[in-house]
Amino acid sequence: MRVHFTKMQGAGNDFVVLDETRGRLGLSAAQYRFLADRHFGVGADQILSVRPAPSEGVDFEYVIHNADGGEVEHCGNGARCFVRYVRDKGLTDLNPVRVKVKHGEISLSLNEDGRVTVDMGAPIFDLARVPFDAAGQTPVPMGNFERWSLPLAAGDVAPVAVLSMGNPHAVLLVDNVDTAPVSTWGPQIERHAQFPARVNAGFLQVVDRAHVRLRVYERGVGETLACGTGACAAVVAGIRLGLLDGRVDVETRGGRLTIAWGDNAAHDAPVFMTGPATSVFEGEIDVPELA
Repeated sequence: MRVHFTKMQGAGNDFVVLDETRGRLGLSAAQYRFLADRHFGVGADQILSVRPAPSEGVDFEYVIHNADGGEVEHCGNGARCFVRYVRDKGLTDLNPVRVKVKHGEISLSLNEDGRVTVDMGAPIFDLARVPFDAAGQTPVPMGNFERWSLPLAAGDVAPVAVLSMGNPHAVLLVDNVDTAPVSTWGPQIERHAQFPARVNAGFLQVVDRAHVRLRVYERGVGETLACGTGACAAVVAGIRLGLLDGRVDVETRGGRLTIAWGDNAAHDAPVFMTGPATSVFEGEIDVPELA
């Protein structure tokens, strides 16, 4: 099967975008893995499939598959690339654009400076909905939040703040992201038994109350140059832990994202993320029949 694609990136987090507005391609998990493969396919952290609106009240649907072929719930950097794609391709002239994702709806706006702002929805703190299994553990309070101790190999313990941005996140405070144990602790946290759906592991360095540095070991991908939902989760955790103000610049290895969250008593205010979205190239590729 010959497939037309657009390669895009947002702060270095890269995507293969597929237009399924005129019909489904019907790709298998193995075929998504092929497209994401950096040696044999196009190469990407994730595959974004753009689909027509499934119901009234939204303008499109988009579906996200990780490099390992598994479907995931949400992707902030991908959301920005999505809105840039549908505008550049003339699929809509709406601004903002409302989009259905796996577990809800999001709103995306294209700014005059070319950056994209995404209403990422409210964070989720209900542990059962993250999901996170807290059986047998007592959290340690910090600020207006708490951290949970994850036992790791070699007797290490990772104190993490746990929440969801439509997908699960564990946020770990570190002194310096350059020396943080991302490559060793990241895989252990991602597949920790207390996260039944696995988790994205964020390593957060607070520079000051409006500036952080972040590295994220993403579920099903590994470390990426940027993670939009990871940036949102890290800032939300930092605010609730008492370390950050309501608007924060997040420096990732791929670029800067700006996260804004007006926390309230119910902790259910939406999170807004602003960042770049860029088309890199287009092409066609022959996708083999893979089960």
